This record gives sequence, C-alpha cells and structure tokens, in this order.
Amino acid sequence: MSPHERANRVGKAMFAVDTASKDTMGMELLSCEPGLAVMRMRVKPLHLNGHQICHGGFIFTLADSTFAFACNSHNKNTVAAGCSIEFLRPAHEGDVLTCDGVEQTLSGRHGIYDMRVTNQRGEVVALFRGKSAQISGTVFPEEGQP
Repeated sequence: MSPHERANRVGKAMFAVDTASKDTMGMELLSCEPGLAVMRMRVKPLHLNGHQICHGGFIFTLADSTFAFACNSHNKNTVAAGCSIEFLRPAHEGDVLTCDGVEQTLSGRHGIYDMRVTNQRGEVVALFRGKSAQISGTVFPEEGQP
C-alpha cells in the first residue's frame, strides 16, 4: 500500500467514527495525505461567544482535529503530547474556516505539526502547533504491523 493510499484510508476510517468533529462541530475532512490534512467548518450561531464572534475553543478544536488526522496519517496511533494556539483575528457567523495541517518533523515516536486556520478570504485566523506522541496500535490492521 502506498503512503498516499494509507493516509487516505486512515482519514476515512477515523472520520467515519469521529462524532465530535463530524456531527457535533459540523467539520468536513477535505484531505488526508502523509503528514498532511485539511479540514473545514462553517461558523454557526452555536459557535458564537458573548462577543458574537467564534469562541476560541471551537477554532482550537478545528485545528486539533486537523492535527489528529495529519499525525495519524501514517497509520500509527498517535495522540497529542502538547499544543499551543495563537488567535490572530476573529471569525464571525457565516465564515468558512479552513485548517491546513503540515508535519514539520517526525523523529522516532514524536512529531511536530503546524496548523494554519484561514477564513474564506484567505486571512489567517489562528496558528496552532501540536507535538505528537505515537502510542501502540494502528488505525486499521495492516500486514506486517504488530
């Protein structure tokens, strides 16, 4: 199986059971490639805080979900070891937020990934950095893997 096929299969398998991202948040998985992922979400009234802008926790969740797909794309179960986010501009009701996630480095069981959240105008809303740690198991069984 090619790395591209593996990542695509991981994305489909994880998204099929990701109730939080898909059903609760209304996110879409646009792509899952080796070390890369792209997700999208429309800001709805339920995402707004007391200032009538998108609550930062929802923007964080979009970035964190994208991080999960990017770091699991190699079909090795991987979790967040730490992360940080910088909010650069507000998102408003009706905005379409897209998060692009990129693997910066993967060494042994640990990786660093950068997420960039933009609105429909291409303006950067937030930057997120995640540190990953591989744990035991795989997203789907694969020949030759324990």
